[in-house]
Amino acid sequence: MQQPDKELDARGLVCPLPILRTKQSLAVMMSGQTLRIVATDPGSVIDFQVFAEQTGNELLHLSQADCEFVFVLKKR
Repeated sequence: MQQPDKELDARGLVCPLPILRTKQSLAVMMSGQTLRIVATDPGSVIDFQVFAEQTGNELLHLSQADCEFVFVLKKR
C-alpha cells in the first residue's frame, strides 16, 4: 500500500471523537488524497464503515493489530 497523504492518531479517543477528527482532517484535504487513521476504540470499526458509506469516501483498508485498528480512507 502506498504512503498516505495524511495520518491521524485517534488512539485513546472514543466515539464519536475518531469520526469527528476524521471529518476535520478530510475537510482540508483534496479529492483523491488518502488519510490513515489509527484508533483503539473497537466501535470505530463499524463507525468507519458506516461513515464511508454515508459520505462517499472510500474505505481502502481496514486492519487490526493487537488493540489498534487501522483505516485508510480516500477522499471523494
